[in-house]
Amino acid sequence: MKPPVRPRRLTLAQQHVNLKGSPMTQGDGGIAGGALTWRFQASPSPISRMYDLRLMYRLNGVPAAFVDHPDLTSLAKGVRIPHLYSEQPARLCLYLPSAYEWRSSMLLDRTIVPWAVLWLWYFEDWLATGEWRGGGVHVSPEVEAEIVATSPGLGEVSQSGKEAA
Repeated sequence: MKPPVRPRRLTLAQQHVNLKGSPMTQGDGGIAGGALTWRFQASPSPISRMYDLRLMYRLNGVPAAFVDHPDLTSLAKGVRIPHLYSEQPARLCLYLPSAYEWRSSMLLDRTIVPWAVLWLWYFEDWLATGEWRGGGVHVSPEVEAEIVATSPGLGEVSQSGKEAA
């Protein structure tokens, strides 16, 4: 009996082609320095504001979704935002890396992008109600620092994201 076949890791080029072809992620970006950067706009509902989002992904790393505009901290009037990593610009906490909810065989436009838009929906609900109804588990600041430190290329990606692409 053959062992089960493991799904293949998708290349940066494959991820890029799928982002370009997806109606949900109409935007621009590219691959430079071993990292994929994709910028697009999204609104979680027809009556919501428009957000400028940026995806950063390096092979052997984890994808990161940032909100470049508007400034989420300003919208929250200084209140600590749930499920948000403490970097600037705001990096969304979309999944628990240690639970392997996202894998490199998954398409960004079918996972990270809809998760980011759903996060924005819960963010707007939280702004209105003061209650985070999106569920999930956000890690402690110590674990968060460890995730960023041990995720290949993530620290560099979040710092250099503005000039990549």
